[in-house]
Amino acid sequence: MIKGEAMNFANKMAASAGAAGLALFAALPAWAQEAAAAAPEAVPTPDKGDTAWMMTATVLVMAMIVPGLALFYGGLVRTKNMASVLTQILAVAALAMIMWVMFGYGLAFGGDANQFISSGKFLLDGVKADSTVATFTDGVVIPEFVFIAFQMTFSAITVALVLGGLVERMKFSAVMVFAIVWLTITYYPIAHMVWYLGGDDASTGLIFGWGALDFAGGTVVHINAGVAALVGCLIIGKRSGYQKDIMAPHSLTMTLIGTGLLWVGWFGFNAGSALEANGSAGLALINTFTATAAGVLFWMLTERVLGHKGSLLGACSGAIAGLVAVTPAAGNSGPFGAILLGAVAGIVCCWFVMKLKAKLGFDDSLDVFGIHGVGGLIGSILTAVTMLPALGGPAGDDYVLGSQLWIQIKSVGVAVLWSAVGSAIAFYIAKAVTGGRVSEEVEREGLDLGEHGERAYNY
Repeated sequence: MIKGEAMNFANKMAASAGAAGLALFAALPAWAQEAAAAAPEAVPTPDKGDTAWMMTATVLVMAMIVPGLALFYGGLVRTKNMASVLTQILAVAALAMIMWVMFGYGLAFGGDANQFISSGKFLLDGVKADSTVATFTDGVVIPEFVFIAFQMTFSAITVALVLGGLVERMKFSAVMVFAIVWLTITYYPIAHMVWYLGGDDASTGLIFGWGALDFAGGTVVHINAGVAALVGCLIIGKRSGYQKDIMAPHSLTMTLIGTGLLWVGWFGFNAGSALEANGSAGLALINTFTATAAGVLFWMLTERVLGHKGSLLGACSGAIAGLVAVTPAAGNSGPFGAILLGAVAGIVCCWFVMKLKAKLGFDDSLDVFGIHGVGGLIGSILTAVTMLPALGGPAGDDYVLGSQLWIQIKSVGVAVLWSAVGSAIAFYIAKAVTGGRVSEEVEREGLDLGEHGERAYNY
C-alpha cells in the first residue's frame, strides 16, 4: 500500500470510528432509560439520626411513667397509700406493654379494616428488623419496631393517668381488670380513629379522615384519660371522709420531682410525635417549654385572684395543665400560640379544680379530669386557633378557621362519648368481677398494708 492509499484508508477508518462513536453516544440516553426502567425502585432506608431521636423520645416517655407520674401522683396522696399508688402505676404500665405487643398494636395500627379499628400484625407477626413505617415526609421512614415501642409508651401512660382519679380506695385487682378491658375497647379504637391512615377512606381512622389536628394526643391520651377518671370516680364512689377529713398531699417534694420528670419526658412525648428529627420536632420542643411556663405562672396568678396564696401544688398543677393543653397543638402552633394555650389552661383548670369541683361534689382524687380532661378539651379545640399565621401558626393561605374549628369540636365530641361509654363498661366489669373498692377497714388502715402488705415508709 502506497503512502497516499495508506492515508486514505486511515481517514476512512477514523471517519467510520467517529460515526460509530457518535451513534453510540446518541444511543446512550435510550440505553439509560431502558436501564432505569429495568432497575427496581429504591426502598427508603431509615435515617440513623431520625432513628436515634425516636429511640430517645421513646425512653423519655417511659421516664414520664416510672418514675415521673408515679412520684407525681404518689406525693399527692396520704402516706398510708404511697406504695399502693407506685405499685398500681408500675403494674398497669407493664400490663399495657404486654397487651400492646400481643394485640394492641394490631388493633390500633396493624392493618386496614375499618374507621374504628385495625386488624393484623397480632403478636407482631410479620414485623422484622428491616420493617419500616412512613413518617410525615414523603420517602422518609423509621424502623417499625421503634414506632411500635414509641406508641406502646403512649398506651401505658394513658391508662396510668386514669388511676389518679381513683387512688386511695380502688382494689388492685379491680385496677388490673379495668386496664385490660379499657385499653381494649377504648384506647385502641380511639388511637386508630385519630392517628391511622389507611389505604382508602373506608379504613382510615374516622377522626383522621375528617382532618382533625391532634399532634401528640390531646384526644387519644388526655381527654380519654380525663373522661375515664371522671366516670370511674362516679362509679367507684367517694373516699371515706371526703370533704370532711384532711387529705393533704404527704410530700410536695415528691410531687415536684415527678413534675420535673414529666416535663422533661414530655419533650419526647411532643417532639417525638414528629417522628423525625426535623423542624417540626424543634417547634414542638419550644412549644413544650413555653406553654408549660405559662401554665405555671397563670395557675398561680389565678390562685391569687381567687383569694389564695400562690402555691407549689398550684405551680405543679399549672405545669401539667400547660403540658396537656399544648399536646395536640405542639406542632400546630407557634410559640406565642403555645403561651396562650398554657395561660388559658392554667386559668380555667385552676378555677375548675378550686371552685367548680367542690360544688359538683365528685371525688376525682388527683384532678385527672380537672387537669387532663379540661386541659385536653381546651387544647384540642383551640388548636384550630393556634394554627393561624397571625399567632405564628403554620397554616397556609387557604386555611379556614371556622371549618377546622368545627372539625376539632366534633372530634372532641366523639372522643368524649367513646371514652365515657367504654370506661363505664370497663369499670362496671371490674366492679362485678372484683368488688371494685376496698373495704372501709382497709381504706382507713391504708392500701399500702391492706392491699400490698408493705409500707412506703418505715420509720
